[in-house]
Amino acid sequence: MPAMQRWLNKNWYSRKSFGWVLLFPLSALYSLLTWLNRAAWRSGLRKKERVAVPVIVVGNITAGGTGKTPLAMWLVRCLEDLGRKPGVFSRGYGGRAGKGPVEVKRGTDPAVCGDEALMMAQRLHCPVVVGADRIASARYLTALGCDVLIADDGLQHYRLIRDFEFLVVDGERGFGNRSRLPAGPLRESGSRVKTVDCVVLNGPGDAAGEFQHAMNMTLEGDVLHRLDESATKRAAVMNGLVHAIAGIGNPERFFRTLEDLGLTILRHPFADHHRYRQQDLEFPDQLPMVMTEKDAVKCRQLDLTNAWYLLVTADFPENHATQIRGQLEKMLASFTPNSGEQSDG
Repeated sequence: MPAMQRWLNKNWYSRKSFGWVLLFPLSALYSLLTWLNRAAWRSGLRKKERVAVPVIVVGNITAGGTGKTPLAMWLVRCLEDLGRKPGVFSRGYGGRAGKGPVEVKRGTDPAVCGDEALMMAQRLHCPVVVGADRIASARYLTALGCDVLIADDGLQHYRLIRDFEFLVVDGERGFGNRSRLPAGPLRESGSRVKTVDCVVLNGPGDAAGEFQHAMNMTLEGDVLHRLDESATKRAAVMNGLVHAIAGIGNPERFFRTLEDLGLTILRHPFADHHRYRQQDLEFPDQLPMVMTEKDAVKCRQLDLTNAWYLLVTADFPENHATQIRGQLEKMLASFTPNSGEQSDG
């Protein structure tokens, strides 16, 4: 993981670090610019647009990953169980799709679409589209016959009118020092939590006390898949030391998951969305490698042997899952193409 990212994470999430104070003037400028941007959208100076079907946004207000993509995949299956035809669209972070829209297939190069979009295309049975022009992506999906859309990471994209907002929070790290970028991890004010339809807390941790009315999500899984999909096995039977690879927003969460599954690991954290090269994963031993599924979609192009990934799926307590389904059913039943714009605070 780059030294700058390590320094930022230390100062954003450690109560003993105060280096963030040096960046406070830049945070004040960032806050002003984001306030002006929000004000322009809310006042009508910048025109919002609606598409012909309901739009569900899954996002966060902190820099880095919080579990948005696993939630988006859970929502796809939930909507399919409700008899809907969902489609997913995203910016395609880390890819070169440009404005798009680019429909992502199972064999699409991750350098084009980004790692998360490819992971969704390989796991789901609904269309997945990427591109910087989210309006164009949304309209592309409606033309394919999708009757409800999920925007993976679109909470700050105010041009597109949305009908339901999910805010995902890391249960361990919460909002960190609660400062704006770059002094802290926040993209928007913490008060944004009051304007969304549903707050989802990903995993247990110190942040739970701040979000007592959140829906509790966990990422479950204990089966390792060989990178070439030629074999699977329970993590518990992986004996000995392994190299643990994680290029996600919070690598330490993945490392602790592997340890909880009984693995003894050597930690190898990389930056979120890291583009792996062969030399990144060349170790002077023949120990197995275990990585996240998000890393696996990029590493399949490398010449790796004895490499595995852990497949995880979002899960909720039954009462929380029922509550979310009820909220979605209510939103879908009340939707009309001329529905009024949801207030975003």
